[in-house]
Amino acid sequence: MPPVPEGLPVGSGWRTDVARAPVVFPFDGSTVAEAPVGTVELAREALAAGAAVRRAAATLTSAARRAILLDVERELAARTDEFVELLIAETGKTRADCRVEFSRTLFTWTATAEEVAHLHGETVPLDLQASGEGMVGYWTRRPIGLVVGIAGFNAPVLLASHKIAPSIAAGCPVICKPAPTTPLATLRLADVVRRAAEAHGAPPAIVQVVTGDAEVGKVLVTAPEVAAVSFTGSAAVGHRIARDAAPRKTLLELGSNAALIVDTDADLDRAVDAVLRGGFYFNGQACIAVQRVIVCEPVRDEFLGGLSARIGELTTGDPRDDGTRVAPLIDEASTRRVLEWIEAAERAGAKVVHGGRVAGRSVEPTVLLDVPEDQQAWCEEIFAPVVAVNSVPDLATALETANRSRYGLQASVFTRSLATAFRAIDELEVGGVIVNEVPGFRSDVMPYGGVKDSGIGREGPRFAIEELTVTRMAVIRPA
Repeated sequence: MPPVPEGLPVGSGWRTDVARAPVVFPFDGSTVAEAPVGTVELAREALAAGAAVRRAAATLTSAARRAILLDVERELAARTDEFVELLIAETGKTRADCRVEFSRTLFTWTATAEEVAHLHGETVPLDLQASGEGMVGYWTRRPIGLVVGIAGFNAPVLLASHKIAPSIAAGCPVICKPAPTTPLATLRLADVVRRAAEAHGAPPAIVQVVTGDAEVGKVLVTAPEVAAVSFTGSAAVGHRIARDAAPRKTLLELGSNAALIVDTDADLDRAVDAVLRGGFYFNGQACIAVQRVIVCEPVRDEFLGGLSARIGELTTGDPRDDGTRVAPLIDEASTRRVLEWIEAAERAGAKVVHGGRVAGRSVEPTVLLDVPEDQQAWCEEIFAPVVAVNSVPDLATALETANRSRYGLQASVFTRSLATAFRAIDELEVGGVIVNEVPGFRSDVMPYGGVKDSGIGREGPRFAIEELTVTRMAVIRPA
């Protein structure tokens, strides 16, 4: 496995005087590396260092910020194979999924670099009111200040990039906290970013990484030095962060139980393909993976027949093998939870039509049928290679069913009708409606985020930069 930095990038250097903990390969439980573990004291040091470089980060020229971002992308691209191996080792995702994650990571850095040129303000016609006659007004965008970015385990380097790159583009120092199970690629990324920053006159402390437990996270999100917290993870943790961080700005991407609606006029082959692609990538550990499949009754049997005929394509096995489609979940506790949810759904009347067991250490690709809506496999985020298929009489009921969820990140509808597509866009209570594609479709430049318990705020370079800047109004009365 490629080497990783031995310490934590805190302040201007790397702190190696820290404890270390094993990072485990989910496929077989073997230790792949010993990673540094942060402490509350190191978190406080990082906060002080981040606050100390606020001015230096804010006064970087647009050219310097853009150059840093482009240099990072160039070095990452040259190290693609190394990062893919790191991602496989710490996440246990398949090689194909890790390649996709890293390709999107590269795009995120270049797309963010291009947004630097679009960070500007506007003039304001103050003389619309009599009190403003003869005055000049304009606003600009200024960095919000020190940012804390907390990333989930399922796409560690991509999620960290969506925290770090927009912070640099906005002129903000950032402290990133990766998930305890997946720190390796983020530490390697931080090394690349800090060297690029120094090459263009920025202090290395513009980017810091602190690993550690929930107490470390609490110190980071409650510190008075922090201006904004960007978190990707579970709803329960996100809600607690929002309470703890107040009155600081919080950007929360909290997951979902994404719905895919199959209307009576849908191309059923494409809908089946979408479930196979969208329900099981990242081993099902994606917040916009297909979880609830809502099929209109007239096409139920044909859809289920197509799904049953192809579900065997989803091979389980070693994520290092090119042919593997589904590999083990991040840890055994997650596997146990998922099996409990499947068993509970079955006891409540659902039918397991495929999978439902563990093969090796992997949860088999699982299809549940007729799951009661109060079961966790339907109403909560299962975060596993499990989809639940329920049928409804018509489109109106399908839309209502999709909306009966505390979540609202993204949803999709399969239809040949433009009227149906626009109705879904109008009525689905989510942050993104995808027509004739998986609900997990995400272009890294689009505004991405949810409503209801799926969070607040938007990612995507342009939108994240706006979230991490504040308007400053200038009002001038010429002498």
